[in-house]
Amino acid sequence: MEKPVSLKPEHIRDEKVKVLQSVNPIKDEEVVLGQYQGYKDDPTVPDDSNTPTFASIVLRVHNERWEGVPFILKAGKALNSRKAEIRVQFKDVPGDIFKCKKQGRNEFVIRLQPSEAMYMKLTVKKPGLEMATEQSELDLSYGMRYQDVKIPEAYERLILDTIRGDQQHFVRRDELKAAWQIFTPLLHDIDAGKLKAVSYK
Repeated sequence: MEKPVSLKPEHIRDEKVKVLQSVNPIKDEEVVLGQYQGYKDDPTVPDDSNTPTFASIVLRVHNERWEGVPFILKAGKALNSRKAEIRVQFKDVPGDIFKCKKQGRNEFVIRLQPSEAMYMKLTVKKPGLEMATEQSELDLSYGMRYQDVKIPEAYERLILDTIRGDQQHFVRRDELKAAWQIFTPLLHDIDAGKLKAVSYK
């Protein structure tokens, strides 16, 4: 979202709505759906169920700041790990002067759970005389850095906001409507069988 006029809850929520209203319609070819093996073993699930238990979706925001930048959302059940994070992957710079094997993308990661942290993955030149690179991390783990501070759980903050009458972290009706307008056509396509969930382990 863009910078709000002020930190008043309504101004923050106005900017959230603006960015949601700028999201282009989701393209079917930018959606991957999955269903974990064993999902249909539940006696309450129909044998022909196409209900996704995993989704990867590309969102594109049509505004001056984010034009051309894909936002890839992934969520699922029965995966190898349980985590919530935001990954910002930086574009490769044209004309690699090191001409060596690619180590991985430079990226900034905000891990929300488990173990809150922020870290940068960077391809850096190895110390020494050789012109070689390696991937390194700059890590700020909240548990290590702020050992004497109790980090509140997500709902603790919301309960405190409720007591204070601060609504900036709550969804307003127009924000909810804008979010549903992004995903409802996709949900209809899934219900109509136009998109199929592939099986995964």
